[in-house]
Amino acid sequence: MSSVWSRPAPQRRPALTREAIVAAAIAIADAEGLAAVSIRRVAAELGARAMSLYTHIERKEDLLDLMADEVAAEVLVEEPLPADWREAILVIARREREAVRRHPWRVDLVSQRVSVGPNGLRHVEQSLAALDGLGVDELTKWRILAAIDDYSLGFTIRESLERAAPRTDGVNDAERAAVAEPYMRELIASGEFPRLAPMIERGVAGADDNYERGLNWLLDGVEGDLRRR
Repeated sequence: MSSVWSRPAPQRRPALTREAIVAAAIAIADAEGLAAVSIRRVAAELGARAMSLYTHIERKEDLLDLMADEVAAEVLVEEPLPADWREAILVIARREREAVRRHPWRVDLVSQRVSVGPNGLRHVEQSLAALDGLGVDELTKWRILAAIDDYSLGFTIRESLERAAPRTDGVNDAERAAVAEPYMRELIASGEFPRLAPMIERGVAGADDNYERGLNWLLDGVEGDLRRR
C-alpha cells in the first residue's frame, strides 16, 4: 500500500483541510487518549460528515501516521545544534521527552505503528548529525542512537504510565498508597526485604527526576567504550 505522504492532498476547502483533521485528532488524543480517536469522532469535532474526511485520508491508519509525524515536528531542534555531541544529544532527548509528556498517546502509538514520515526522518537525520563530532562510522552511530532511543523509550513509557494512572485507574496517588500501605507493611514486617524496607518506610533521601542522570550514565559508557577502541 502506498504511504499517505506519497499521495497528493486533495483540493482543500477552507473549513476542512488535512492539517485541520490532524490537529483535531491530536486534540482528542491529548484529552482522552488514542482510543478515543476515530474518523467519526474527528468529523464531529470539525462539524463535518465522516465521509468528507475520506477525501483527505484513505483510512484511520493514515490519520495515526499523520498525527505521529506532526508530533515529530515538535522534537526538531532549531539549528545549529550544540557543537559538543553530548550536549546535542541531551537537547534532542529533552525535546523527545517533552513531546511525550504533552502527547502521552505517543507511547501507545509506538506499539501500533512503525511508519516514519518526513518529520520523523528529519528527526533521525538531526540525531545522526548530533554525532558528527565523534568521527565514527554509520554503524556505530546507528548503534549509539538505538541505545539512546531504547533508554528514552523505556523511561518515557514508565513515566507516561505513572502520570496516566490516576485517570485510567480512577484513583489518585494518595488513594492508591492508602490501599497499598497495609499490604506493604505486612510484607516489610516479615523481614524478607531488608534492603527495600528502609526505602519504603522513610523514602529515598534526595530522590529526584532521574532521566538525565541515567542518560548521562549511558553516554559515559558510550564515551568510555569509544576511548578504549
